[in-house]
Amino acid sequence: MIQQQQLRQLLPEGKGDTCAALALLGGSVAALGLWKWLGKKSIQKKMEEAQKTRDEGLEKMAKAVQQFREQVPSVQRDAILSLPLLELSARLQEGSLSPRTVLYTYLEKALEVTQQTNCLRHFIPECEEQLQEIERRMEKGLLYGIPVSIKDHIGHKGHLATCGLMQCLDTVMEEDSVLVKVLKRQGAIPFAMTNVPQSLFSYECSNPIFGQTLHPLDPRRSPGGSSGGEGALIAGGGSILGMGSDMGGSIRLPSSFCGLCGLKPTAERLSLSGMTGPVSGILAVPCALGPMARDVDSLALCMKALLCQEMFQLDPSVPPIPFNEEVYSSSTPLRVGYYDTDSYFPLPPCMRRAVKETRSALQAAGHQLVPFSPPRIPYVMNELFMKTFFADGGRAFLDMLTGNIVDPILKPLVNSCKMPRLVKKLLALLLKPLFPRLADYLSSMAGMRSVQEMWDHQHQIQVYRSQFISQWQELQLAVVLCPVLGPAFATGYPRKLLGAISSTMLYNVLNFPAGVVPVSSVTEADEEELKLYKGCCDDPWDRALKQAVSGAVGMPVVVQCVALPWQEELCLRFMKEVETLSRGRRVP
Repeated sequence: MIQQQQLRQLLPEGKGDTCAALALLGGSVAALGLWKWLGKKSIQKKMEEAQKTRDEGLEKMAKAVQQFREQVPSVQRDAILSLPLLELSARLQEGSLSPRTVLYTYLEKALEVTQQTNCLRHFIPECEEQLQEIERRMEKGLLYGIPVSIKDHIGHKGHLATCGLMQCLDTVMEEDSVLVKVLKRQGAIPFAMTNVPQSLFSYECSNPIFGQTLHPLDPRRSPGGSSGGEGALIAGGGSILGMGSDMGGSIRLPSSFCGLCGLKPTAERLSLSGMTGPVSGILAVPCALGPMARDVDSLALCMKALLCQEMFQLDPSVPPIPFNEEVYSSSTPLRVGYYDTDSYFPLPPCMRRAVKETRSALQAAGHQLVPFSPPRIPYVMNELFMKTFFADGGRAFLDMLTGNIVDPILKPLVNSCKMPRLVKKLLALLLKPLFPRLADYLSSMAGMRSVQEMWDHQHQIQVYRSQFISQWQELQLAVVLCPVLGPAFATGYPRKLLGAISSTMLYNVLNFPAGVVPVSSVTEADEEELKLYKGCCDDPWDRALKQAVSGAVGMPVVVQCVALPWQEELCLRFMKEVETLSRGRRVP
């Protein structure tokens, strides 16, 4: 105040106020600059602390593995790692293998895989305590001694659930999620938490805190997402069973890219209690937790273990429906609906070939195959799926990223969300004649304008589900065989092709159980046919997809198997049939 009065006395009349205003403005700008600089320093410090914690955890596990190796030098590591889950479980149950040997064998392999792929967010040091507990316990659960990896945002006591976001680096989980509690009760040993894309809203796998995860078979490719860390770790041999989550394909896409079996159950079949997410309260298209593994029997064993009285008591919102072994073990011929394109996003030749070959194999095995056309996929993708997540025009998504360094994988989506509603609508109008698919996609991101519109949107999802089920039942289908996005994309392409997930998102909107099974691998003939790929609209998406999957000879090719809600056992039984019939054609 004194300085301003002195300035007024020294300057001509009127100029003192101007100078004071400029000084105040300059001070404000300087303060804002300092505030931003301090904010960036704080973010950088948090990131460095999280990275340091991760590195220290890796070092601790490496020392523990080395100590075990010195104590027990005769372990046949490769023989243990090659055992299928059912055989490994039988050996643990009978005592011919010890949980300690198996745990340290997988810890050692996981260290190797994450050095190649950066798939781990953190080891769980408490796995050694869990090991001691199950060794003392008289009762052996169904997963006794099985090391299990879990996705970043599935809560584990004493650990972060980051979703790749800075604001989550301050909150340590106070207790295990219900899923983790039941896994431990069944004798499993959660030993690692796996990396995810920032915000989980991507099927690439990268975040600014822990970096990018690479494909274990080809480092130039993405392992998929958002359960990409799980996909890379299991496909690389560093885990035999993992838990992921799926809200648009986040179990099935990394399973497809990495050549694994993965199951997205009906959303409420497994407890979601204790699982965190960047945006809460999205109920119209629900999230589901589910297993990922190398074969279908592993998924079935995991579901059998989880669907137990312990889960039903810990979370009474989960329907008390135990695993139906009779349905899973049945050999009754099935009436199978099938399609190889959804008429919205034509997939590469190898993925459509996989459906055709699997259809022929099923028919030859005595199953009845019926053509099936899922109705109105463009409507589902734009009006039902996209509008659910961008009901507010992307405001919540942008707020979630405030104060974060935004990962490049999210930049295209962030830029779309930042456009004002009117600009989105006008741009969609201009694009419509040339690129109708892109125009509809952009228009769907404009959001809703009233509560009434939101209620109507949720009602339309219910109506569509009813119509879909009616069409399914009119054809008297048991299950459906269909394609899924793949093979693994070159890194950088998933961010350009959010609309390509139509094959998976459909069954999130419907809330049907759906799983993927490897059946083949990309051939030279597929690569030649890809050169003729035109897509459906000859728009930037079609051209980007062709580039994303080119040069993928030898990469895994999968199909998708679907059943009606609450029929996970039938879905798994169908997956098992497909797996059995495809032996000899699938990638090792």
